[in-house]
Amino acid sequence: MEGSVMFPLLLSMMGGLSTGLGGLLVVLQPKPSLKMLGTLQGLAAGMMLSLSFLDLMHNATNAIGFTKANLWFFGGVIAIALIVTVIPEPTLSASDKASFKEKDDKAGDKPLLKRQRKQVWLSGIVTAVGISLHNFPEGMAIFLGSVKGVRIGVGLAIAIGLHNIPEGVAVALPVYFATESKWEGFKLAFLSGLAEPLGVVLVAYLFPSSLSPDILEGLLGAVGGVMAFITLREMLPLALEYAGHRQAVTAVFVGMAIMSLSLELLAANLPQEMTL
Repeated sequence: MEGSVMFPLLLSMMGGLSTGLGGLLVVLQPKPSLKMLGTLQGLAAGMMLSLSFLDLMHNATNAIGFTKANLWFFGGVIAIALIVTVIPEPTLSASDKASFKEKDDKAGDKPLLKRQRKQVWLSGIVTAVGISLHNFPEGMAIFLGSVKGVRIGVGLAIAIGLHNIPEGVAVALPVYFATESKWEGFKLAFLSGLAEPLGVVLVAYLFPSSLSPDILEGLLGAVGGVMAFITLREMLPLALEYAGHRQAVTAVFVGMAIMSLSLELLAANLPQEMTL
């Protein structure tokens, strides 16, 4: 691999591994209560809604127009609505079922029902997919920023790394609750971060080749539809159920603020002609 690619690849790997660091924080902490899960689901819901409407759909609308962007968006909504009906139940770690139930009972929490486990698990999976697809152009941005200069590339990688840590938590925690496996939560958070160096490789060797920029923006608009659907159908109801109305709504807006601020910090590190 050429030296000109190695440096931005290393930077993107650092940024991507921060998603795994967020998952590691979940692994190192004792199992939180269901109320804490509800609060974090609210935070994740706010982050996802902000990412969906203020980033993905905003960029798609600017790139391909309001009508096309909305067609892609609602195409994503319809597609995930059909897929959700055939999503399998998450596999539970049998060795941990009894101990987790005992902890929940001692903490005064009701154990997760099978349907609720599916909701929690699905929210983690879709969060991981959405974040992976969002990390992909971030990897491209790191490469292009590094071409502009070392300062830009390093600054962007640091900003993205800080931005990715709460995303890793948002991925790992629901998967941990649904499967009773910290390893599964960490693994998914780690894998979702690998999309970033993949974005570097793609832009260095393949982009732009056969994929039209309009198609790419449309696909990201569809991802926004998928994320919005899952957030409103699965994540927000769980947040309201476990954390209560006031705390859940507060968490949603805090999550939106965190994501909006992190996106603003990323944009501040980009050259004027570049966008995420």
